[in-house]
Amino acid sequence: MKNHIVVGVDIGGTNTAVGFVDDAGNVGAQSSFPTNAHEPPEVFVSRLHEKIEAMRESGRRLDSLSGFTLRGIGIGAPNGNYLRGTVEHAPNLSWKGIVPLAEMVKGRFDVPVALTNDANAAALGEMKFGAAKGMRDFIVITLGTGLGSGIVVNGELVYGFTGFAGEIGHTIVDPSGRECGCGRRGCLETYASATGICRTVFELFAKTMLSSLLRAVSSRDLTATMIADAAKQGDKVALAAFEQTGKILGLKLADAVAHTSPQAIFLFGGLANAGDLIFEPTRRHMEAQLLNIFRNKVQLLPSGIKENAAVLGASALVWKEVCD
Repeated sequence: MKNHIVVGVDIGGTNTAVGFVDDAGNVGAQSSFPTNAHEPPEVFVSRLHEKIEAMRESGRRLDSLSGFTLRGIGIGAPNGNYLRGTVEHAPNLSWKGIVPLAEMVKGRFDVPVALTNDANAAALGEMKFGAAKGMRDFIVITLGTGLGSGIVVNGELVYGFTGFAGEIGHTIVDPSGRECGCGRRGCLETYASATGICRTVFELFAKTMLSSLLRAVSSRDLTATMIADAAKQGDKVALAAFEQTGKILGLKLADAVAHTSPQAIFLFGGLANAGDLIFEPTRRHMEAQLLNIFRNKVQLLPSGIKENAAVLGASALVWKEVCD
C-alpha cells in the first residue's frame, strides 16, 4: 500500500471532518467544513467534493500528497448503514428518509466508497490504528452527546440483518425512565452519556440537600467537563453522579459481555476523558454483575487513538474494503 492513501470523512451535525490517511494511520492533510445540516444531501455532496479536490490540489503543491494514489473514501455518518451505503433518518440532519450517500459520493470520484455509522467507524479505527490491534473480539463505546457502540466479533464488525446491529445505547435501563430522542423511554444513552450525566446531576439536586459547586449552573450551561472538574475537587453531587452513571453503564456492559464475550471494552469520547471518575465505578459495577465465567476476563480500557479519531475511524473502514 506504499504511496496509496484514502480519504476519511466524519459527518457531524455541526461540522464535517476530512483527512487523507495512509495505511499506517498517518494523516497527510486534514480540514473541516460546516455540515450545514439544513441543506439537502446533494448540496452537501457537492461541497464535500469541492473540499476534497481543493485539499488534493493544495497537497500536491506542498508535496504532502504528491505521488500518492487515492484508493477510496470512507465515511462515518449518523445512522449510516454499511450494508446499503445509506444514511437513514439521521438525527441532527434535515435529510429526509433514506439517502444513498455512498452512491452519491462515488458518482463524484472513481474510487470505492464505504459508509457506516460513526461508532462502527470508531471500532474499526481502534482495530487498525489503536489499542485493539491484534484483538478479534472487543466493543467500543462512544460516550458523547449520546452513547454509540461498535461490536467486533471474530475480527468482523457486527452489522446484523438490517445493518444496524450493536445499538447498545438504545438498550433499555428502565421502561418508564427518561425520555430518549429515539422516542422511547429509559435508553442507556439517556443515563450514560455527556447529556445523561447532566440530567443525573439535576435529579440529585432535586432529591438531596447536598451542597455543590454546580448548583449555581443552569441546565443550559452545565457540561460533563464541569461535572468532572467539580468531582476532582471532591464535590459530593458530582461524585455521586459519576457513581450512578458508572453503575448503570457497568450493568449494561455486563449484559453486552454475556452476548459476545469480548476481550476488551474501550470507552471513548468526551465523558471517557474523565478517566478514573467514570472508569472505576463502571469497572466495579460491571464486574459485580458479570456471570462468574466472565469475571476478571474483560478489560475496560481507554481508546488508544488520541488525535484525529473520527477521520482515522472512517479511513479504517475503506482501508478494510481495499485490503480485503
